[in-house]
Amino acid sequence: MRGPPPVDELNVLLRAHRERLYPLLKMLRERGKPFLLWHEFRADLVRWEETEEGRAVAESELASWLRGVQEAALSPGLVHAAVRRGVADWVYLQIHVEEVQSREVSVSEYLATKEDVVREGPRPGGYTLEVDLTPFERGFPKLSRPGSIGRGVEFLNRYLSGRIFGGRDGESGEHRLLDFLRLHEARGHTLMLNGGIVNVQSLRAALRKGIALMQSGEHESDEQARTWALRKLGFEPGWGATPDRIAESMELLAHILEAPSPEALATFLGRIPMIFSIVVLSPHGFFGQANVLGKPDTGGQVVYVLDQVRALEHAMRESIREQGLEIEPQIVVVTRLIPEAEGTTCDCRLEPIIGTESSRILRVPFRDESGEILPEWISRFEVWPYLERFALEAEREVLAELGTRPDIIIGNYSDGNLVASIMANSLRVTQCNIAHALEKTKYELADLHWREHEEDHHFSCQFTADLIAMNTADFIITSTYQEIAGTDDTVGQYESYGAFTMPDLYRVVSGIDCLDPKFNIVSPGADPDVFFPYTRTDRRIRGLTEEMRALVYGEADAEHRGTFADPEKPVLLAMSRLDRIKNTAGLVEWFARDHSLRGHANLLLVGGHLDQNDSDDEEEREQIRFIHWLFDEHDLDRCARWVEMQTNKNRVGELYRVVADSRGAFVQPALYEAFGLTVVEAMASGLPVFATCFGGPLETIEEGVSGFHIDPTRGDEAAAKILEFLRAGAADPGAWTRISEAAIERVGERYNWPLYASKLLTLSRIYGFWKYITNIEREETRRYLEMFYALMYRPLAARISSGPPD
Repeated sequence: MRGPPPVDELNVLLRAHRERLYPLLKMLRERGKPFLLWHEFRADLVRWEETEEGRAVAESELASWLRGVQEAALSPGLVHAAVRRGVADWVYLQIHVEEVQSREVSVSEYLATKEDVVREGPRPGGYTLEVDLTPFERGFPKLSRPGSIGRGVEFLNRYLSGRIFGGRDGESGEHRLLDFLRLHEARGHTLMLNGGIVNVQSLRAALRKGIALMQSGEHESDEQARTWALRKLGFEPGWGATPDRIAESMELLAHILEAPSPEALATFLGRIPMIFSIVVLSPHGFFGQANVLGKPDTGGQVVYVLDQVRALEHAMRESIREQGLEIEPQIVVVTRLIPEAEGTTCDCRLEPIIGTESSRILRVPFRDESGEILPEWISRFEVWPYLERFALEAEREVLAELGTRPDIIIGNYSDGNLVASIMANSLRVTQCNIAHALEKTKYELADLHWREHEEDHHFSCQFTADLIAMNTADFIITSTYQEIAGTDDTVGQYESYGAFTMPDLYRVVSGIDCLDPKFNIVSPGADPDVFFPYTRTDRRIRGLTEEMRALVYGEADAEHRGTFADPEKPVLLAMSRLDRIKNTAGLVEWFARDHSLRGHANLLLVGGHLDQNDSDDEEEREQIRFIHWLFDEHDLDRCARWVEMQTNKNRVGELYRVVADSRGAFVQPALYEAFGLTVVEAMASGLPVFATCFGGPLETIEEGVSGFHIDPTRGDEAAAKILEFLRAGAADPGAWTRISEAAIERVGERYNWPLYASKLLTLSRIYGFWKYITNIEREETRRYLEMFYALMYRPLAARISSGPPD
């Protein structure tokens, strides 16, 4: 995207096109709205560009400014605009309508204008708390190129390697590296170095001798003799399992001490034995291994965490074996214990994780102010008053369970990330955050109109928790680039936390910077034992296939609405929770309106309950009622089928394959999807996918090659695109097969759990290293956020049980 010219040139452009701009400004005023979002402003801009005046400006540099407007606040005689000149590059302007003159305004002034427009006048008293983390980040390294966003560890290694090991700080860096290597121990055993190495000079000498010893082959077959010989030189176990591996590790360190390079340092740090126990936090919802999927607040995150743990344990075992150690890795997933477990194991304190040897789920209850256990499930929007007490109790339980501090704490979603912040700060261990989804981008103007959402969603607590957790985390992993920084036309989830306001509460002048090197892209995968291509008939279980065919093509009953009158037509599958953002009802509406699509395909919905009385979630009940209405209104029972959510992964995997047998497609119509694990699962199964263009699928799918993007706000166009593909596949079977095979190949190369686990463990080691030897921990920021937590978050959380603020 070509960015607009510098701000000081804007007035020259405005004067040059003054007369032509009047019709556009008139359109904006005639909307009668004080605040316009990107799509509203863009709609008027497109209409204006079709006029004679607009066409005259369309190719000018002024058009770049206008196309960068993300939102605009209108007041008498003035337009205030937030212009995104590029990824993570914002400028705020005030434009005088009559004079057609502009001036740049500060973030604070722009946000104050937004507040005044919303409340229709200035706030009495005029003072608003401002959150500005910029002063704490002065001098801290930041990325300079948007293209590097999501590769923070690469940048950090380059920057800090030169700074710590180069120039006048070189000797200091070597000593700090030596101190770091002396730290390592596990289960009471010293690792890496012992007291025989007293300084950097003796380390260099010992490395020369150690390398020569390992290359001599003298102790190649006698492990015990090798261990004792190395110990005499000052080396303890952890360098490797074989002489060759030990020599490679020592040569890497010798190279770093002699002529450090970021690549050598990253490789060496990736080998250090420092990750033996991990705590993963996922407090909300029903977290379990059976009968939980489809319950409120329970979906892809549970699948993600369980698959993540299996992959991490396997990778830890492999890493520990390569390090020459015999230590049992431990992973504990900490979640909420729910006594009223509704047929799940969520009332069980400890539960081994299937597919692992030593990983387990540890459940800790929520307690009220009197210490009584909350017996029932509560919504993820209601958990905030309980999290601090939960964190303290979970910390005690974890220490008792592990017998030591964990080496890393991984948070999931907003609540888990806040708990991770509390625990990691208390235990002084490395903290990793995974958002999965940030609610702020799901609900239009959720920050500006936070009061309207407060009773149901308590966004004041959630956004505050997000700010704290984002800025205390040592590193953050995301599944895609756009999750951090969006695209040329859309704002990223994290980018949206850079500057925003919640009127009469506080405004964020500088919240999170997506150019911070803490961001790293580590994409998850699909379990290859479950989600494999439909063509692998040797791996498919006949009985399971028959069950899934009955699920797809069976008769209607209490758990299944609709049956296919023509079972020969391709099946369009949609599978998700039934909430507004997933937009399943929207897909049903597109299908219902497009009679050509109905003539070429059957629609299969998998999700939620068919009876609204079976749901405890009002948003889900509303969606259930609407989908039933659509079935009735459009007479869909002979071309559409709706079945309840499937919770067994093996059944889901075979369901994808049965739909692929029909030469159908998977449709993911969400209004926004952070990653979209079902998209990857369907692709791995060989099922062509149509998925939302808003979110992760934009990167997962190569348009027209391994799948297709659809705009969920343009349902008619989406339906037409699906129909075009089905018609092409009917005319040329090879067209369907090419997409199917490309989808399988795409997932195999980019989205697999072994690669994910290896990257995550390497990140943990590298960020742990830099946290130790530099000021990357950012103590000043942490102390500031502790005050923000105490003075803002705690009172907001306390209000939830007593009702919304006045």
